Amino acid sequence: MNTDRVLYIDAQSGISGDMMIGALLDLGGSLERLQAELRSIALHGYRLSSRRVLRAGILSTKFDVESVAEPPARAPEGAHGDHDHVHRHRSLREIRAMIESSALSDWVKQKSVAVFTRLAEAEGAVHDQPPDEVHFHEVGALDSIIDIVGCMILLESLLPVKIFCSPVNLGQGTLECRHGIYPVPGPAVERLLHGVPTYSNSVAGELTTPTGAALLVTLVDSYGPRPIMTTRATGYGAGAREIPGCANVLRLTLADAVSPGSRPGGDEVAVVEAAIDDMSPQIWGYFQERALAAGALDVYATPVQMKKNRPAIQLTLLCDPALLEEMLALIFTETTTIGVRHTVARRRTLDRSLEQVHTDYGTVRIKTAYLGGRCVNFLPEYEDCQRIAAERGVALKEVLAAATRAFLNSRNA
Repeated sequence: MNTDRVLYIDAQSGISGDMMIGALLDLGGSLERLQAELRSIALHGYRLSSRRVLRAGILSTKFDVESVAEPPARAPEGAHGDHDHVHRHRSLREIRAMIESSALSDWVKQKSVAVFTRLAEAEGAVHDQPPDEVHFHEVGALDSIIDIVGCMILLESLLPVKIFCSPVNLGQGTLECRHGIYPVPGPAVERLLHGVPTYSNSVAGELTTPTGAALLVTLVDSYGPRPIMTTRATGYGAGAREIPGCANVLRLTLADAVSPGSRPGGDEVAVVEAAIDDMSPQIWGYFQERALAAGALDVYATPVQMKKNRPAIQLTLLCDPALLEEMLALIFTETTTIGVRHTVARRRTLDRSLEQVHTDYGTVRIKTAYLGGRCVNFLPEYEDCQRIAAERGVALKEVLAAATRAFLNSRNA
């Protein structure tokens, strides 16, 4: 497994388009390059700026789009991020044409259109309209076009990169939309974040905006806790307001992922457990074979006593975290359980190798394990000894003993 570049998004205070651009600029992105590339889109009447601000004592970058064609509307009380200026509405069809006719790179065009399409699909589903016919402020505002396309321009300089994200804070309370008062999250955000781990804490107001949610579902490869990685750079993008007791910032961490083979102190495994009291032993054996064949590191059953004094087994499966979803699907398909528990655990393993020894019965492979270069464990390969015992007509224990003596003699020679 090779080392990969990772961009980790800490959305503990939600996410908006302007916070994302602020964080990317803080990470080292160029405002001059952003301005130059955005000029290839047929947009006028705006000015871009960035400034350093403090949010709960955290120095971060605040990105702004200022309208020079008309005065900005007063931001509503509690505005979190994304710009709250007044602009004419545009449809997805118009925006797609603007982006595709520009001189931007193919990657920036494709990703930008994908974000706008996600937004239009969410709004269309909420309001019962085809995506191409959706006209709405969140997508049509000049600010949102700049935020979305600008994010892609700045992200392109980081490629190739895998993007991971923490669970997303949505905020709480209510917000005012064009159609009335809604609970947080708003309908579009709720729709966009289906399948994404989210939560709300005590912060009032909308913390994750439709633009921020659409960026996440278009860009993020995986959600979860911060992976083991070596940090290269960190950027903080500021939200529009100070929140008492909370750093209203979006943090981006650019890093190198540490591969399992090179992690000091061990690596990570997914541990999946389920208690089952209604399954045939025949099904268990079949499932175990399938799980091991699919890449599980280990699968075993522990006798347990469940409610109503029912004897049962506790299924435990270990696998690479990257295989977790595949293993969960296999468990739900092949066993009778209707729920599992899963965690990611650290483990430490010894360096291992296979060595060969020659005995009077034949050649046997020996599994060896090393700690700091010293062999601390060894075991004759069972399949080799079983095969030789059957072929030679001798007891299995004699072949095992002969292989053990041969290995020890080779060490003492």
